Parts: sequence; structure tokens; C-alpha cells
Amino acid sequence: MPYQGFDVVDFHVHLPVPWQASGGGSRSGGASRPGASSRSAVDAANQDYGRRRREAWRLEWNLPDPEDISHLTAEEVAARWAGEVEKYGLKRAVLVTGGGNETLARLVRSHPDKFVGFCHHDLAAPDALDRLKKGVEELGLSGYKLLAPRVSLQRWDDPSLEPLWSYAENKQLPFLIHFGWLGTGGGIVAHPLISPLSIYPVARAHPGIPFVVAHFGCGYWGDLLQLCWSCENVYADTSGSNQWIRWMPYSLTLEDLFRKAYETIGPRRVIFGTDSSWFPRGFSFRYLEEQVRVCRWLGMKDEDLALIFGGNASRLLHLT
Repeated sequence: MPYQGFDVVDFHVHLPVPWQASGGGSRSGGASRPGASSRSAVDAANQDYGRRRREAWRLEWNLPDPEDISHLTAEEVAARWAGEVEKYGLKRAVLVTGGGNETLARLVRSHPDKFVGFCHHDLAAPDALDRLKKGVEELGLSGYKLLAPRVSLQRWDDPSLEPLWSYAENKQLPFLIHFGWLGTGGGIVAHPLISPLSIYPVARAHPGIPFVVAHFGCGYWGDLLQLCWSCENVYADTSGSNQWIRWMPYSLTLEDLFRKAYETIGPRRVIFGTDSSWFPRGFSFRYLEEQVRVCRWLGMKDEDLALIFGGNASRLLHLT
């Protein structure tokens, strides 16, 4: 049932199922499990630092430790997540990663009234466009999820990608992109594509592509605001705990983010998400509660909340 009178679409959920080789290619589109960033690439000290940071985060939010679900099949995990959608009355959960395109599409088809799925293959792969076409036209996926700090390119407007951008614009496919810091202790903080402003040439040249920037820019809030000022096809995703605000050199709160986004970007270009994934947490209802509380504290109208927490996502995904 609707939450406080409006439908809720969680635009940012990772289905925690193992990566399937049949899905093809790199995980550069996004991790499917908590802490799944490339541990082999960091030393033991950074791994320990990351572990301690994650433990502190779970204590802050009073979250349980992730449970081992390795004994479950992908279908069982999807069924459990479908139960979360049912439990919390969500209109849809947008699964932005989940074991590769083929695996995720199969699981979405098993729960079409609860899930929407995104492609999440390697953008830099030679067959990236072919896999996008297959994902959309054969598998029924509805968008593309990327982690900018893991894309092995120097620029988004590389000429080799122009056919892909043109195809995406023709299909009006949403691109959900994580810019900014990636991971926790030992994570990525430097990359040629880490700022949302790096997508500016493509966003400006292809106004028909909705670019959704995850986590309010994740450390690049000013850059995201500049990008939104210039390009009407850029949206801000609200997902996660947004703990990055503690590391900004100036005071910043969740209330500040929503107020500034509301005053500048406007309610039609802000999209709710949670970045939920693992069990036993499942759907992070606390993020929904806290974000709605902030919006109401700021005096937003009910119709504005309806847009932010479900209407905008429904419009981009053509949900009835």
C-alpha cells in the first residue's frame, strides 16, 4: 500500500546474487554484494581499515551483520527480495545489479510486478552496445547502471561510445551512475571520471538520456549542482546513508542536500533510492523514513513528495 499516501519506487537496489559467467564481462557496472569492491587490489592494512569503517557504520545505524546467503539460489534470493517489496508496499524495486544481465533479467521476469532491472555490464567492452541492445530488446531490462570510478576509459565522449549514446537516447534509457568516492576505508577517491561534471559533454549532446547521479554526487555535490544547472536531463539520486557528508570540508547535512536540491534542481529531478542489498537488513526502511521526515520538515507539498519518492522514477521507467 502507498506510504503516507504516495507510491514508493526504490530506484537503487543491488540484488545480492553471485556473478554468473554467462552474464558476460566485468563487474564495472556495480557490485552485487556488500563489500564486493576489488579486495585483491588493496593491501591488508586497507582491508582492515575498511572493515573497521563498515563496523562503525553498522553501529551508527544499529544494523545487523550481513548474513551468509551463499547456500541460497539466485531464485531464492530474488523471492526473498520480492517479499521485501511486498512487506513495505513498494510499487517497484529497481534492481541495478544482480549477477549479470541475463541472470538479473531472468529474476525480474519471475516477479514482473515487483522488479525492474538494469543492464550492468562493462561500458568499455568492445560489445557494450550489442549487450545493451540485447538487454533492452531481448531481456527486457530498462536502464544501465555504472560505477564511474571503475570504468576503464578516460572520457565519456570517447568516439567509440557515440553509437551507444545515440541508441540510449533513442530509447530514452535512464543511466544511473555512481560518481564520487567508492567504497569505504581503502576505497577509490581519484579517477578521471570521478566527478559528475565529466559526463557534461555527453549529457549536453544527448538531452534525451536521463542521467541519474547516485548519492547526491557522493562528495561532488557542487559539481552535481553545476551539471544540473546546465543540463535538464540530469537527476539526483538520494540513495544510501550519505555518510560522505561527514567528510566534506564544510558543514553539510541531509537536510541541506534536500533543501538545496528542492530550491535549485526542483522536485521533478530528485529520485529516491536506498542502495539496499544484503540481508537481514533487506529494504532499508529507515532511509525512507528519514528522507520523508526531512522533506516534510522542509515543508514540501504532498505532490512534491509523490514525485521524489516514486513519481519521477515511474515517469522515467514508463510504469503505469
